[in-house]
Formats: sequence, C-alpha cells, structure tokens
Amino acid sequence: MRGAAKEAEMGSSIPPPTPTEGVTVDDDNDEINEQSTRKPTANSLKDRKLSWTKLRRVDSLNLEAGTVSGKHTGGGHGNRHLGWKTTLSLAFQSIGIVYGDIGTSPLYVYSSTFPDGIHNNDDLLGVLSLIIYTMTLLPLIKYVCIVLWANDNGNGGTFALYSLICRHAKVSLIPNQQPEDKEVSNYKLDIPSNQLRRAQKVKETLEGSKVAKVILVFLPILGTSMVIGDGILTPCISDAVVGISIAILIVLFSVQRFGTDKVGFSFAPAICLWFLCVGLTGVYNLFKHDPGVLRAFNPKYIFDYFRRNGKKGWKSLGGVVLCITGTEAMFADLSHFSVRAIQISFSCVVFPSLLATYIGQAAYLSKFPENVRNAFYDSVPDSIYWPTFVIALAAAIIASQAMISAAFAIISQALNLGCFPRVRVVHTSAKYEGQVYIPELNHFIMVACVIVTAAFRTTEQIGNAYGIAVVSVMVITSTLVTLIMTFIWKASIWWIALFFVVFFSTDTIYLSSVLSKFIEGGYLPITFSFFLMTTMAIWHFVYKERYMFELNNKVSSDYVKDLAKNPEIKRVPGIGLLYSELVQGIPPIFPHFISNIPSVHSVVVLVSIKSIPISKVPLEERFLFRQVEPRDYRVFRCVVRYGYNDRIEEPNVFEQQLVEHLKEFIRHEHFILEDARAEQMLDPVNIQDSGLLMKDGNSKRSSSRTVPVKESLPEVQQSAPRVSASSIQSFNAAKSTNSSTQIVAVSNHLGVEEELQIVQRAMDQGVFYLLGEAEVVAKQESSFLKKFVVNYAYNFLRKNVRQGEKRLEIPRTRLLKVGMVYEV
Repeated sequence: MRGAAKEAEMGSSIPPPTPTEGVTVDDDNDEINEQSTRKPTANSLKDRKLSWTKLRRVDSLNLEAGTVSGKHTGGGHGNRHLGWKTTLSLAFQSIGIVYGDIGTSPLYVYSSTFPDGIHNNDDLLGVLSLIIYTMTLLPLIKYVCIVLWANDNGNGGTFALYSLICRHAKVSLIPNQQPEDKEVSNYKLDIPSNQLRRAQKVKETLEGSKVAKVILVFLPILGTSMVIGDGILTPCISDAVVGISIAILIVLFSVQRFGTDKVGFSFAPAICLWFLCVGLTGVYNLFKHDPGVLRAFNPKYIFDYFRRNGKKGWKSLGGVVLCITGTEAMFADLSHFSVRAIQISFSCVVFPSLLATYIGQAAYLSKFPENVRNAFYDSVPDSIYWPTFVIALAAAIIASQAMISAAFAIISQALNLGCFPRVRVVHTSAKYEGQVYIPELNHFIMVACVIVTAAFRTTEQIGNAYGIAVVSVMVITSTLVTLIMTFIWKASIWWIALFFVVFFSTDTIYLSSVLSKFIEGGYLPITFSFFLMTTMAIWHFVYKERYMFELNNKVSSDYVKDLAKNPEIKRVPGIGLLYSELVQGIPPIFPHFISNIPSVHSVVVLVSIKSIPISKVPLEERFLFRQVEPRDYRVFRCVVRYGYNDRIEEPNVFEQQLVEHLKEFIRHEHFILEDARAEQMLDPVNIQDSGLLMKDGNSKRSSSRTVPVKESLPEVQQSAPRVSASSIQSFNAAKSTNSSTQIVAVSNHLGVEEELQIVQRAMDQGVFYLLGEAEVVAKQESSFLKKFVVNYAYNFLRKNVRQGEKRLEIPRTRLLKVGMVYEV
C-alpha cells in the first residue's frame, strides 16, 4: 500500500466527466464547435487546420484537462460491467466492511424497544412485524433496489446525490459548470412528453431559486455530518464494546491505513461466520420455542400494536429503528465496491440471516419474556454459547468499520465540491479509486469514539443518540432521490409519488420518534453534527467567495501583450513555474507578481495540477500545453494531470519531464501552423482572402524558400510523440499523406529550433517556483458575522490544513511566495 498509495488533494478542482463527441462549449463568450464524428476529407482537414487557431482559446485547457484516452479510464466502478469473479470478490469484501453495523443490531434491538419489559405477547408480535416490514421496506426495497442506482459514476452518499444533481442542473453555488455537464443537461434530445416538461419545470425552478440552491448544499453537509456522527457512535452501541478496554478501539482505527481491500478480506470471514451463527440460531429458536411467531408477517399486528399502545408505541419506534442501523453505509460505501456486489451480499446473506435471528429471538421471548434485557445471549444454546460470545465480540468491534469507511468516502467527495478543509487523501488500492483513507479524519473519529465510550455507560443512552444520526441521513437521501427521479430519471409521476409517500413518510415517522429522546442522549449527534456542519459551511462559503473573486478578476491574454510592450519589465534567466487553480485565463496573482517584482523569467509556465478519476495517467498524456499570445514572449499554460494512484515526482524529475514535453509541444505547434499556412498559400481563394494575390492576378512572390517536409524533416516528423491535447493528436493523425502539399518555410524552421534552444538554455539556468499565498478578508462594509466567518474562522482553518508547497513537493530553496489579499 505504501508504495502504491497516492496522496491527492481533492479540494481544489472538480474533475469533469469524460466528454462525448460532438460537444458544444460556451465559455466566456467563446464557442467551440467540434464535430469529430465526420470522416476526414482533404477539404475538411484543410479547413480544420486553417481554423485551428480560431477554434481554441490559447490560454484555456478547460475542455481537454479532464480527458485522457479511453483505454486508461477508470474511477468509480459502481456502474461498470464487472466479471462475476470480481463481483463475487467485492461482495465478499463488502460483508466485512459494510454490514458489521447492521449485523450487530440483534444484540440490542429488543432490549431497546422494550426497556420496561414485555407485558403482552401480542406486543411482541407487533414489534416483530414492524422489524420485518421496516427491514423489507428500507434496506431491501429503498436502498438495494432504488437508491443504489442513483450513484454518481459509482460514488454513493449524500454528496454523490448532490453532485449528480449539480451535473444536470445549474444549482451549485459555485458557477463551475463544465462543458461536458452542459452536453448532458442541455443538449440531450428527448421525445417531448409530460415527464420531460415536468423535469424541465423542476429544473428551472431549482436553477432560479437561491433558497433552493442553499438548501440543496445544506442537505448533503448535514447528511455528511450525521454519517460521521454515526461512525463515532457505532463502536459504543453494544455492551460488548462498552465493557472492554478502550485500547481495542485504538487498534481498530490503527488498521485503517492498510486499506479497504485488506481490512475487508481480514474482517469478512468473521462477519460471515457471525451471520451464519445468528441465522442458524434464529432458525433453531423458531422451531424449538414458538413457530407461531410467523404470524407477524401479517401487517395487521402493526395496526393492533399502535391501537393498543398509542404514544408509548410511537416512542418505541426509536428502538425498532436500530434494526436498520448501518443501512446508509450500503450507499455511502458504494465507491469501495459495486452496485451488483452490494445487492448480492445483502439479498443473499445479510437480509435472510437477520430476518431469521429476529424471528428466532421473538420465538424465544414468547416463552421467556422476562429475559428481554439480554435476549440475544440468553437465546443462544448452551453448547455454542462461548463460541458465539467470542464471535459477537469480534463482530461488535468490527461494526464501526461500515461507517468509518463511509466517512472516508463521503469526505473525499466533499473535498471535490469545496465543502471540506483540505486534508490528505490516501488511495489504498491500485484498482479502485473509491477505496481511500483519510488520516486526519481517522484520528478525529478515534478520539471522539474514546470520549463517547468513556462518557456513556449504557447501551440505551447511546442507542437514543444513535437513532437520530441514522434516520436523519435516510430522510435527506429520500429527499434528494425524489429530485433525481423527477428531473434526471424523468420517472412517471405515480412512481415519484409512491416513492416519496412511502419512504419519506416512513423516515419522518421514525425521525419524530427518535427526536423525542433528545434529552436522553439524542443531543450527542446533534452536537457533533453542529460542529462539523459549521466547519463545512464556513469552508464552502469562503471557498465560493474566493472562487468568484478569482473568476471576476481573471486577467485576459491582452495583459501579456501589453506586458511585452512595456520596456520597464525585465526578462531574467530561467524558467518560472507559476502555480494556479484556474485552467483558463491568467490568474490574478500573475500581475500581482509583476507589480511587486517587475521582471519576468525568460520562459513562464502557468501550471495547474488536476486530479483525474482514473488510476494512472500515462506520462505521454500527463502534460497539456497552450501558448499565450504573443508567442515570442514565451508564456505557456500547462495542466498537469495525475491519476489517483500516481505520485507527484521529485522536483528534478518533474522539471525535466515538463521541459521535454514543452519542447515537443513547440514542435507540434510549429508543424500544425506551418502546414496550415502552406496549404493556405496554395489555395487561390485563401491567397486572395489573405492579400497574397495581387489585384491584377499576379501572385506576390515570397522571399522565403519552401521545401517539402518529407524531404527536409523526416526524423522530427516521424519521431515526435503525442504530448498535447486530443485535438492536436487528431490533427496530426489526419494530416494528408500527399507530400507535395506539405511545405514549410525554412526561415520558420530555423525559428523553432532557436525557440527550443531558448527553452533549454532557460532550463539550464534554473527552474523557479512562484506561488501566490492569498489571504481572504471580508470587505470593510461587510456585516460582523461575515467578518468573523472570513477573517477568523476560515483563516484559522486555512492555516491548520496542508499548505501548497507541501502538497506539490516544491523545493523551498527555489520557492518565491508573494502574498495577495482577496477582499470578498
């Protein structure tokens, strides 16, 4: 793991989905229409070459930065077609990771539901009927059959739902809609229907309402806070864990760094043995004590139970809901596995085993209702009591793994959306992007678990707190999935209404019950959630304001043209690498550098680091370049792309790779432009349009000699590797094979060699790193609350997260930092 793990910072940019062919982009009033599906012809190739400089923005790599060749794609695998061998392997791992939480619920459900004992046998049947239909409705039908399919490229959880909605509608508070997103949301052709009109109306309502946008980003933040609170409370929920040493918790959190696959394979045998044990024990108790409890499959007992017990029965739902604790982990942990793997493991192993054990315990309690306080252990046959006790102890310890892994996955998504402070994300698998480990979050949950375990002495108190965290996430998931069904899936109004009425109403009924126990321990998850929610909301708010500042103060390429004419700006030897998060335009920090240090390196590269959701980016596709006009000023844009299993190279290696690919880019640019210019000179129409044909019809003679490329530059033409954007590659691949039309100017060829020598000379003189350190402050006229949030809270968080030079492996001896104040 250590050799392969990739530490990625996910909070700066959002990797876009792979764009499809035939994309229309509208970015800063520049439109790019590329029809790549047409077969190349001589005329079309010529037109593409001649219009190449008009098609692209020389300072922008927004469209291409998120794409690599198809053979390297990876990322989330929730929707990918996997072989049965891989699927079954993932299903086995998921048993050890996902279901420890829900699997240990039989230890305390009946004792939490009947804290005062069982006074009526029909009440037992009513509670068993509630458990049966709760497990069938929520985990099996809602999550396994519906919610799992609402994933975002294989990622699950509340932030994945929010990300999916943002990609289909402009509801994000940060206006960073990608061109690929526009192709999905705006230009998809559907047959007109009531569903389409309804979807469009809902979409327009969301896009036009600032309140709706705020609520939509608030819901996943709240859900994430509750999931982390869930992970904190899980290790403390059973008596088996509360009574043992806190050292076991420390050991549990210490093994997280080994990764989901290793932990899953280690824990899966114990959890599988646990499900086998509880399932067989349940069947044994059913036939030995009272098969008549199977009458609970009749939902009539649910209505009778509430009619008999009234408010007391409603409050007892807080105990019943504990039978589905950990259900959200199936969706939140989806990025670690796949949809099919989760469906197989739950439907074939978890659900039948848990149903059998609850029915078996009910059969035992029908004969021995006085043993409800310790129903599980008392119902175990004496011959297997101690083996079962040991297995239960191991399962109870492992139970928290589900929500710990879920917390890692969801926070990594929150980083992508700018909703969490920058932390270190370690990808622990070379195969699966979603298997991540976050050390800082792991340590935070561990310390919180130890505190809760020491402070809360009874399972009942912890259970009261636990229920609020579990059901709150379910309510949020139901709300967001309803929106997805409406304007993304475009489902029938009857299916939408059925989903919302059945599941949202069921979730809210359970939530109302658990909230009634706020004073009895329910305040704990609210406290945790408020702290985490405040942190995430502050970070996202200022992140949005900072993004808007950079977007509004982005410098046009005309600035470089003016800079080239300014005699006061001196050129100094060497290559200057200016790091920025923007992949288009010139960042506002660049003119700030110039105003403080009126000099420019002989070669300047504006570098943006971008994370791509695949395992590895091949070296020949890692660097994407554009040149900022004027060309003789030698200012370039560069996006450096890394997969989640790539590691940022040592400075010397990185510099050498960047310069070599920059040289290849210059060569490719030369061939593309000269080939287009040569064909333009040969075309009479273009000659007339360009002024090279005199009015009297006589051609103006050029002073530079021209020679065929094939004869003069065979080695460079044939050996130049593919280094830049896919569009450049396609132009090179589509060049006409007719050598008689491939001509270049000798004088310009000498110019490109001279350009390469300048770059190499600058490399020999040294590479220097320029990093802007932005301090965000509130404007003077801002309110007191905004000043406190921006000037104190956000800056405290910023100063205590990973700094840029540490993330980017920048050598401090060649680092120049210039501060800049962003007034938001």
